[in-house]
Amino acid sequence: MTDSDTIRVGVIGVGRGRSFIRGTGALVGMELVAVCDRRRDRLEETGREYGVATYEDFDAFLEHDMDAVILANYFHEHAPFAIKALRAGKHVMSETSCNATLAEGVALCRTVEETGLTYMLAENYPYTAFNTEMRRLYREGEIGEVTYADGEYNHPMSAESRLRISPGRDHWRSWIPSTYYCTHALAPLVYITDTMPMKVNGLSIACRDVDEQTVRVGDPGSVILCRMDNGAVFRIFGLLLPGHSNWYRVHGTKGAMEITRGPGYYGPGQIRVWHDEWDLKPGQPQERTYVPDWPEHADWARQAGHGGGDFWTNFEFANAIRSGEAPFLDVYRGVAMSSVGILAWKSALEDGAPLDVPDFRDEPSRKAYENDNASPFPSHAEKGFESLLPSILGTPDPSNEGIDHAAKVWEEIGHDG
Repeated sequence: MTDSDTIRVGVIGVGRGRSFIRGTGALVGMELVAVCDRRRDRLEETGREYGVATYEDFDAFLEHDMDAVILANYFHEHAPFAIKALRAGKHVMSETSCNATLAEGVALCRTVEETGLTYMLAENYPYTAFNTEMRRLYREGEIGEVTYADGEYNHPMSAESRLRISPGRDHWRSWIPSTYYCTHALAPLVYITDTMPMKVNGLSIACRDVDEQTVRVGDPGSVILCRMDNGAVFRIFGLLLPGHSNWYRVHGTKGAMEITRGPGYYGPGQIRVWHDEWDLKPGQPQERTYVPDWPEHADWARQAGHGGGDFWTNFEFANAIRSGEAPFLDVYRGVAMSSVGILAWKSALEDGAPLDVPDFRDEPSRKAYENDNASPFPSHAEKGFESLLPSILGTPDPSNEGIDHAAKVWEEIGHDG
């Protein structure tokens, strides 16, 4: 930390990372000092725009004089970069997911413990106004203890849009199983109820029609069932099937609450709370629906992306560094939720077989997974990792229409395929 108590931060990945860059500033007490990216054109543009140092090499970037690093690089690359940054003495906030293999999750937890530095999962969906409000209601005992919950993050895109953000046949977006991107659906429920997953069952939805005009080989949809540490069951749904859905519902022993459904990711932003008549307290309405707001910094949050979450992740990360106290989305919760996606995919390949989620706080529990490098990503296979099938159908061949469409789109954006 500097004498002025301003946190000097560097961001890797200036595409998605721009949201985090915009979230630095006086309110959170962060100063952007460096950015890193492999694409020279947008790296130099960002460097000029913000007047900061630029690096194409991550090791050189880590030598810059700064306190913390925000990782917004590729989904399946986060853990190795986080481990390097921690060992270089930097606090780390990482985009989802924390780890692409179970072995990476074990190594990441150990490194955070060894260094004593702050690590936070930059999962933004818990911090929307309605999920923040449902957390408040739950902690006040409004619906009792959770018994069942739903989390949905289903984000379909046009074939052309998907191809534009995933150039190349081996791009991670083309191979990622739909269960892997589970934290947008699961993390808000964990944040609201403060429970942890103990066991998972996964079922994959292998609908090839969805990817007819792309080169994606992973399945587009899945359902995960999580048995939580209090006995509750959470249902998690996503990822690319037709019909946008970003929705959360929590049932408790004394009532229930949910987001009212609407178009897009956030809908109308209302909360619905209801109780059975025999559980009503004196003067309590049986049902109410209202628009919630954040109790503080609402104006700043409303200007940020992902329903305000892109502001609050920076805010929570900065506060955790200053206080020395672990954030709610610490390495253990982050790795456990990320590992739910991996384990759910292994379950799906066995048609829903139940699998235990290790306790990543406990060395004997996590040690059994220290060499589990199973992965569906082609770049991991090149490193000698054990290959996982990307689909319950095996490794499907993209359609000729998809290959032709991809070639045209990639040519337009200057990628050679």
